[in-house]
Amino acid sequence: MPVGDSEPGRDCPRCPRLVAFREDWREREPSWFNAPVPAFGTTDARLLIVGLAPGLRGANRTGRPFTGDYAGDLLYPTLLAFGFARGTYEARPDDGLTLVDCRIANAVSCVPPENKPTPDEINTCRPFLVAALAEMPRLAAIVALGRIAHDSAVVALGEKRSRMPFSHGGAHRAGKVTLFGSYHCSRYNTNTGKLTTEMFRAVFKAVRTHLDG
Repeated sequence: MPVGDSEPGRDCPRCPRLVAFREDWREREPSWFNAPVPAFGTTDARLLIVGLAPGLRGANRTGRPFTGDYAGDLLYPTLLAFGFARGTYEARPDDGLTLVDCRIANAVSCVPPENKPTPDEINTCRPFLVAALAEMPRLAAIVALGRIAHDSAVVALGEKRSRMPFSHGGAHRAGKVTLFGSYHCSRYNTNTGKLTTEMFRAVFKAVRTHLDG
């Protein structure tokens, strides 16, 4: 895969299970996006947020990461609060919200059944994440949402997972890039109290301090 080829095509054939799931939902909901979801934001950003995969009724429906599901209801107001976005988040890709010095991508570009990609699917999709990192010359910080996204980002950075273990609020240096870990901003994590709004905001406060320091 050449550097810069960071987006799979609309009909990417690499993961048979995800292809079958995608085609099933294209038949069920032909008006939905139902394709690998591209990154949101510009390549000159210093911050990259890495999620797990598109949500079925979120990004898979709307075509924009974290747009249309609960995770976006927490993520985007947080980005707005710390100056990483401007505008108003209205859970639609045409709401006019723009990112500031920030980009969002996923470890897996296609929606997986039950929101659970397999290890093979994560590995198969990782070259797109590697290419996304390579096309960001000013990249200085990554926020990985959840353990899977964190571990995939570690490998994409060319590091060993044993050297950079996941923890909420943890930070690891990999060359010029600092990788920050956060629990995923899913409804399940917030409803169970595993992740509070204050805990999530603390991660982005640390990122803002890091970038502005």
